[in-house]
Amino acid sequence: MLSPRNRMRHSTEFGSVMRSGQRASRDDLGVVYLPPPSGDQGSGGTGKDPHSFSEGGTADAPRVGFVVSKAVGGAVVRKGVQRRLRHLMRPRLASLPDGSLLVVRAKPSAAVARYEDLAAQLDSAITAAMRPRGGSRRRRGRGDTRPPGPAQTQATGDRPPSGDGERRTDR
Repeated sequence: MLSPRNRMRHSTEFGSVMRSGQRASRDDLGVVYLPPPSGDQGSGGTGKDPHSFSEGGTADAPRVGFVVSKAVGGAVVRKGVQRRLRHLMRPRLASLPDGSLLVVRAKPSAAVARYEDLAAQLDSAITAAMRPRGGSRRRRGRGDTRPPGPAQTQATGDRPPSGDGERRTDR
């Protein structure tokens, strides 16, 4: 069992991790890791940000949350998967920096996976999620303002000539 100080319980914590955390996925599970906030905290112990510092002025312990959806199975199966993941996560807390948040998401195949396989996949996924990423490897979204390349240009003057060698001017 994880101690209460190592558990994520609020939906705002889960939301912030899922929105801006670093993801890594394996066959039976996926993890999303949000490193502790960097930079100067000024007052350092206001307790207003649940992700930064506790009211005592020291950094919070790492916190872990689990997501086991109904796709994994019935209530008994889901609870069993959650217990196995929680048990696997307990000794791995020491590898997480203070103040970090981690969400472990079970995939449907986790219900029938061997304990040793889950342990190896969890180690691999946590290592991959904690690995620093370069800014250039980021995927581009729908709001991409990148200038169009040669294949994306559709202006009239860029069309190839028609079969008789003249450009089309009907549009």
